[in-house]
Parts: sequence; structure tokens; C-alpha cells
Amino acid sequence: MDAQTHADEPAESMLCLMLAQPDNVPEMNLLVMKKIIASGCTPLIVSVNKPNKVLTKMYAKEGISPDAYYVIDAVTQYSGGECTPGPKVKYVTNPSNLTDLGIAITELLKQMPAGKKCIMFDSVSMLLIHIPSVNASKFLHFVVNKLKLSDVSGVFLCAEKGLDPVILSQMSSFVDHIMDYEKVGTTTCIL
Repeated sequence: MDAQTHADEPAESMLCLMLAQPDNVPEMNLLVMKKIIASGCTPLIVSVNKPNKVLTKMYAKEGISPDAYYVIDAVTQYSGGECTPGPKVKYVTNPSNLTDLGIAITELLKQMPAGKKCIMFDSVSMLLIHIPSVNASKFLHFVVNKLKLSDVSGVFLCAEKGLDPVILSQMSSFVDHIMDYEKVGTTTCIL
């Protein structure tokens, strides 16, 4: 799938849906995180895929300090893990708790320092495992509009073929760009 471009969109409010083969999703997560930080944005990771503890280790191996990002973790409590409180992490009981997920996004966006911000939603396809497609679509539309109103960039990661065609069509109308992970190295579309 080719990247869709809109030259008139300001970089600080860019919204992308990024697709990859399922085995490339962790690698895509790292690449996007590095690009967000390199662009001068403060990242907020909304994780419905990996617990904060796992993300922290994964990022640390790549030299990314926990001080560089914020996390909303919707996996740890759901999986029975221990939630380690911190000023840059909020825990949500489970990925299907969209109300608490929306509240956590709002709270952390307000808490983050002034300047460029970017949300990275770590797995749209994993969200669809926990909730019906229609609810996921409504929630993602809410998040996209919140980001646009707040002038915050967003990157939504998804396993290729992990979205049903209806959700992909709807997401296409919500975001500014749709990109294949394999083509990211050849484009400057991310932020």
C-alpha cells in the first residue's frame, strides 16, 4: 500500500496508520519510537499489546530511557501482573475498558510537558481481539479527533491483514497517511 500524502497538513498534527507483517510489529514499534523521539516529540505509548515492564526492557536495549516517554498500560492488570506506579505510567484494567483508556489518554496528555507530543497506539489489531469492530472504530475515531483538537500527532500500529476491511476503510478516512512498515525507511512521512 502506498503512503497517502497531504502536503498541506502541518507536521505537528500528522496521523498515520502503519501496517506490518505480524512478525515485524515489535521492530516497527522500535523504529517508530526512535523516529518520534528524533523528531523532538514527547511520546505517549498506548499499549494494548505489551506490559509496561516489557516495553521498558525493549526500549532500554535500544538506549531509550523511561524518562523519554509516557505509557498507558492496558495489559499488566488484565494479565495479572504487578502494576508499578510511576508519574509517567497509567494502568487500565484491560484493553476493553475504553472509558478508562480514554480518560487515561486525556489525563496523560494534560500532564505531559508543553511542546510537540505524539501518541503511538501499539496495536490496533490487538484491540480488535478484545472488543467488537464497531466499538473499536468508534473509540479510534474518538482518539483521532481528540488528537486533532489537541494538535497532537498519532501513529497507529497494526498487523497487516489484522484489520477487517471495514475498519481499514474507516481508519483510512480518519488518518492522514497509511504506510507499509517495509517502506518507512524510504519516506519522511512519520512526523
